[in-house]
Amino acid sequence: MQTLTAREFFGEASRPVLLDVRSPGEYAQGHAPGAVSLPLFSDEERAEVGTLYKQSSPEAALLRGLEIAGTKMRPLVEAARAAAPEGRVVVQCWRGGQRSASVAWLLEQAGFKVRQLTGGYKAYRAYARAWLGEEHHRLRVLSGPTGSGKTRILHALRDAGAEVVDLEGLAHHKGSSFGALGEDPQPSSEEFENRLFASLFRIPRGATVWVEDESRMIGTVCQPEVFYERLIAAPVVELRQPEEWRVRNLVEDYAGFSTELLAAAFQRLRKKLGGQHLQTALTALEEENYAAAARVALVYYDKAYAHYAERKATPDLTPVDLTSPDPQASARQLLHLP
Repeated sequence: MQTLTAREFFGEASRPVLLDVRSPGEYAQGHAPGAVSLPLFSDEERAEVGTLYKQSSPEAALLRGLEIAGTKMRPLVEAARAAAPEGRVVVQCWRGGQRSASVAWLLEQAGFKVRQLTGGYKAYRAYARAWLGEEHHRLRVLSGPTGSGKTRILHALRDAGAEVVDLEGLAHHKGSSFGALGEDPQPSSEEFENRLFASLFRIPRGATVWVEDESRMIGTVCQPEVFYERLIAAPVVELRQPEEWRVRNLVEDYAGFSTELLAAAFQRLRKKLGGQHLQTALTALEEENYAAAARVALVYYDKAYAHYAERKATPDLTPVDLTSPDPQASARQLLHLP
């Protein structure tokens, strides 16, 4: 059986299809970029075999695993053929053990050109995390207080041809009490790391990559420490603009959500806003005066941003007074910075 490491796999110009033979639950928790799920066992079957291994014997677990897999041989080959019509695959399980070896043997018998990923998904994770801590790109951080339109400007930079990574998009969260509104369920922190690795890996080495300024936690997702250390050390461009532009951005972003959802987000800020400010915001929502509600939110978020900026104390900071509320115009302005 031919094998290759994660570094060798991602170093190939034309990578074969990566087949992940772990259970559906393991795959959902996190998987390598582009990996196709081809489970040898269901979650329940994996648990059963694992229990036999621990409580009975490795031989009993092996025999039960063979019994389960025996009925799946043809479907596995057919699914692999659909995923990799050219017949070139790399097979991976958790540690590069029996599951991937068994499926690799089966696919070899079916005529596939097969290699096994050394160390499996665990080794890939170690490689990806180490890679995220290395200086493959020059990060440039887009910062500014709540309502600055950073995500819109980030997307406008991308449309203008700049390299960007949307951390909030990867995390499915906008990073505030209101951040989950309109978003899909958040991935695990593990899967966020996988998506971050995939997003950065596709970008040519040495390129400047724009990212938003984010806290370590984006909703429930925790950024990997090795990457976050690079993020907080990177040069920062701080957006400055009239408050009215920021209020308008917040209204455009959130006024489409129900009063109940917006009120619940404000309620989560009760201790930080204080009862009087909270009631003012809730009344404004009832009256559909979204601009007034946004101004109340800024009372808290501007204080939080000032505290964060003071604590972070970035030495390489470039303030930029935006000349237009239009994201495309702002992107053009940023792209002319030295």
